[in-house]
Amino acid sequence: MKIGRIELRELQMPLVHFFETSFGRTTTRRIVLLRVDADGLTGWGEVTCGELPFYSYETPDTAWHILRDFLIPWTLGKDWAAPGDVELRFRPIRGHNMAKAALENALWDIAAQQQNLPLAKLVGGTLEEIPCGVSIGIQTSIAELLDKIEREVAAGYQRIKVKVKPGWDVNVLEAIRTRFPRILLMADANSAYSLADLAHLKEFDRFYLMMIEQPLGWDDLLDHAKLQKQIATPICLDESIHSADDARKALEIGAGKIINIKLGRVGGFTAAREVHDVCRARNVPVWCGGMLESGIGRAHNIAMSTLPGFTLPGDVSASKRYWEEDIIDPEVTVSAQGTIHVPQAVGLGYTPNLQRIEKLTVRKEWFE
Repeated sequence: MKIGRIELRELQMPLVHFFETSFGRTTTRRIVLLRVDADGLTGWGEVTCGELPFYSYETPDTAWHILRDFLIPWTLGKDWAAPGDVELRFRPIRGHNMAKAALENALWDIAAQQQNLPLAKLVGGTLEEIPCGVSIGIQTSIAELLDKIEREVAAGYQRIKVKVKPGWDVNVLEAIRTRFPRILLMADANSAYSLADLAHLKEFDRFYLMMIEQPLGWDDLLDHAKLQKQIATPICLDESIHSADDARKALEIGAGKIINIKLGRVGGFTAAREVHDVCRARNVPVWCGGMLESGIGRAHNIAMSTLPGFTLPGDVSASKRYWEEDIIDPEVTVSAQGTIHVPQAVGLGYTPNLQRIEKLTVRKEWFE
């Protein structure tokens, strides 16, 4: 495919409800979208970083800079035999995986259209329906959290993930288990603890969690291995895994028993499939984590979640949980059984709502 035009846009999308983690509270998402035109077709990608450099050092502004000044000039006007070829071209740039993923994923969208395939099929997906969970942020009270869980369970979601941090953890999990003794429950710490909290983290074992996600340092593997030997709750690694090599090393030293794969964090479909394959070869389950994506990023997550190793419910949930109106048609919906039917249409499977996108755009720049 020969790339003729690339457009960058920043959208500002207000959430229907604030989302709070140990990093802080988000009320409006700054989302960078990438539109790529090649061979008469259009593909879309999304930069999934947060507004502030807390989950990752990437922000909308750093991604804009890396895309505008490096990644776009390196790809524009050139013929690419396959989307994964750009991953090799991007390797000299250290990090900035979320910027890289946005461009590579847009090319996968175009390649799927060229081959008259749904994106999920092109990337190797086998599932026609994916199980869904929800991620619930820190609330203003435990009572409010319990009511929110009640609504999500009633909506059919198969797994509940709650954010935790020191001071909002054991008492919260105890209240949840008292009211919902049998739900599939996990806790996400976003690196809020250290090995000095070992005695406290051992208390989590009595709540029979599916996993505790990234309890220790964002770039750590060694201390997670020490912690996993001391607790019964499976550790799931998120922020620590940026490549298949990271996953291999983590599993070899026993740093966790589950891995969360995020397309942006690892750099796009090529790297995500490599991480998936490393885990599957070792019978380690993976699932798709979320970054408060718009419908564009959510559609890519659905495609990735169809890979056979994605055996646990992910964070891919309905558009209406986050947005008054999403930027794709149709919006993502979840069945009463807590599943998403994978679209069978060619390409992304959803149509970007250009009118809605234009309305939310606060800056744009294009390159030909």
